[in-house]
Amino acid sequence: MSTDRPDQGPHDPHDPSGSHGPSGSHGPSGSHDPSGSHRPSGPYAEVAAALAALPLLDHHVHGALRSQPDRARFEQMLSESDRPVPAWMNGFDSQVGLAVRRWCAPLLDLEPRAGADAYVARRQELGEAEVTRRLLTASGVGRYLVETGFAAEEILTPAQMSASSGVPADEVVRLETVFERLLTSAGSVESAVRRYPEVLAERTANAAGLKSVVAYRCGFDFDPAPPSRADVVRAAGRTLAAGDGAGDGASARVDDPVLLRFLLWSGVDRGLPLQLHSGYGDPDLDLHRCDPLLLTDFIRRVEPRGVDLLLLHCYPFHRNAGYLAQAFPHVYFDVGLATNYTGLRSHAVIAESLELAPFGKILFSSDAWGPAELHFLGAHLWRRGMTRALGRWVEDAELGTRDATRIAAMIGWENAARVYGVEGDR
Repeated sequence: MSTDRPDQGPHDPHDPSGSHGPSGSHGPSGSHDPSGSHRPSGPYAEVAAALAALPLLDHHVHGALRSQPDRARFEQMLSESDRPVPAWMNGFDSQVGLAVRRWCAPLLDLEPRAGADAYVARRQELGEAEVTRRLLTASGVGRYLVETGFAAEEILTPAQMSASSGVPADEVVRLETVFERLLTSAGSVESAVRRYPEVLAERTANAAGLKSVVAYRCGFDFDPAPPSRADVVRAAGRTLAAGDGAGDGASARVDDPVLLRFLLWSGVDRGLPLQLHSGYGDPDLDLHRCDPLLLTDFIRRVEPRGVDLLLLHCYPFHRNAGYLAQAFPHVYFDVGLATNYTGLRSHAVIAESLELAPFGKILFSSDAWGPAELHFLGAHLWRRGMTRALGRWVEDAELGTRDATRIAAMIGWENAARVYGVEGDR
């Protein structure tokens, strides 16, 4: 069956984009919403308009691609799996694949729901730099906090993200990457352990925050207490001896729980907001060990230190994260990664994220890495989901338009700006 014919399906009255035709708009904030003749009306329309005009602060994102992928690689990047797409399967036949065809196609001058073949051909014709420019500027994101610790050689730097998008971009530094590089260059494990806090401080002098991938490396069921210096040195020695080529410039992968605890507590000592990947991710993690509830004792121990903890993505444990954000004043969360990959159903995940946590404890992120489609969709699908949730509350007279707009602004920008100390107005 051909994948190259657009699907001219019916209009969704609850989709704030309302588009049936390609948009010629590739401008900055506010142009992310493809134009069309079908629009919601009444109070719902007021919420949709407010969300469409709201600049977003993407508090956890990675760079867009430096170079153009072939089709096989592009389809692989439409999934969190690091395995090749099976020969019998089309990577576009997924929630995120449908979203790419529906909402990204018009920004590349194609019909909504353009076929996969036509979409890939148009991508190749435009080139990666132009695709990235169009999708980033159409996203309506007003600032990026870019985490640089994974496969940095394949993606744009924060400065390059800023240049391509036309908005500021700050860096978030990964704890594990800093130590892995130090461990192979310090001369001795004792020196690496002793110098790490100093090197981390230097590396993060201009950073907005810190990030840990302890969820990937050992899970959250670790001893929450800071380890002894002697235990850390022994763990570092084991890690260096086992050096298995972690990639990204490092020659040792930090996955020893003792060493990971040392990095976490060094991050707490640094005093910057600390992001923690939680829940859904690639096959490198054991999902059952990534429930943020397993962090409860660690969260309690961090609380007196005055450091904010940001639980990233959290799916399918986002309701648990909502509890932690309600229970502890220094805990925040988002559903970033899940938004893209649940696609047409992302509105349900976003609505569930609003159930328990105070609105001042929820943030927006895309966690996009690689294709700029993911950067655009992270923002577009979040607006779509928030419009559906808040708009229906307004339609049911359970919430006023002013409050709906205020809540969206808190989650979309203000909470992150407060936590990270970002200067300037949205």
